Amino acid sequence: MSNLNEIIFFSSFLLFIALMLGIDLGFFQKKNHALSFKEALNWTLVWVGISVGFYFLIRFHGNLIHGSDTIAEIQERITKFHHPIDITGLGVQEAINLYNKNLSLEYLTGYLIEYSLSVDNVFVIVMIFISFNIQPKHFKRVLFWGILGAVIMRFMFIFAASALIQRFSWFLYVFGVMLVIIGLKMAYDFLYGKKDEQIDTEKHPVVRLVSRFFNVSHDEHAETFFVRQQGKLFVTPLFIVLMIIEFTDVLFAVDSVPAVFSVTQDPYIVFFSNIFAILGLRSLFFLVMDIMNRFHYLKMGLAGLLTFVGVKMLLHSVFKISTNVSLIVIASILVASILASNLRNMILKRKLRP
Repeated sequence: MSNLNEIIFFSSFLLFIALMLGIDLGFFQKKNHALSFKEALNWTLVWVGISVGFYFLIRFHGNLIHGSDTIAEIQERITKFHHPIDITGLGVQEAINLYNKNLSLEYLTGYLIEYSLSVDNVFVIVMIFISFNIQPKHFKRVLFWGILGAVIMRFMFIFAASALIQRFSWFLYVFGVMLVIIGLKMAYDFLYGKKDEQIDTEKHPVVRLVSRFFNVSHDEHAETFFVRQQGKLFVTPLFIVLMIIEFTDVLFAVDSVPAVFSVTQDPYIVFFSNIFAILGLRSLFFLVMDIMNRFHYLKMGLAGLLTFVGVKMLLHSVFKISTNVSLIVIASILVASILASNLRNMILKRKLRP
């Protein structure tokens, strides 16, 4: 019965996502154009609102995801996915309420982690577009297909990672070490690395790989991914940029997906939080382009976030951190980095005043 519930819930979720993608990403917006700041802000608020709405759906009906309606079924899920709650001595409704509350907090914490890391992803995408001289009117088309590809790859990555964790419990420690290393490297790069790294459009590994298997057109004004020249099919710079964005998302998934697994080992909750963050990426991209220089310390905050969740993973067998505490710590790190950035901006403005 639980498998049937999972299929129904998951299928309904995918249908809803397909509908929202159609509205947001292009089926009703055929004309290529760069989103204005107002449009980007409105769509960002829409996606955040939908994501928060999904939190309330899980808060009151989360047990429907796996079809957990009895004490035994709920306890089975708690044990299988290592939820940090105890339903001993509770009635069925009380157990369901506690289970749903924890599940919704895990989703919200995972979403906050993933959405925060998406900001860093946006910075890289901006650099990709700039490096390849892509016109703003083509951003929407590339991001549309890039996000679709990211949804498919995250699905495979998340459920494969979940299967590994279920089969080999020590795999969590691998994720933990990896996140600590990535977090410390991010902090080091922020403090001592190059600030404005350009992308080498000739030597990038994806460019080399595509060039080996396809004829490449260097027409920067091409508006499609493929063109036919002298009877031969060529890929355009738009296609190469799309491939680089997909490659970049795979690299970001290596840190963002394990980070969410530090909060919950339920693959459905990991997937839901990831997908809502990814689907808001396009509007976030256009919004961040206008404010990308305002949050100077955000990267340092993300480094602290990854290090924290990595340490949490490494200590999970000896010291369990509740979902509430994780949410508070992660939110505090992000708020502190944003406040520090705003304080820095205010100080710089005062210094520049005559």
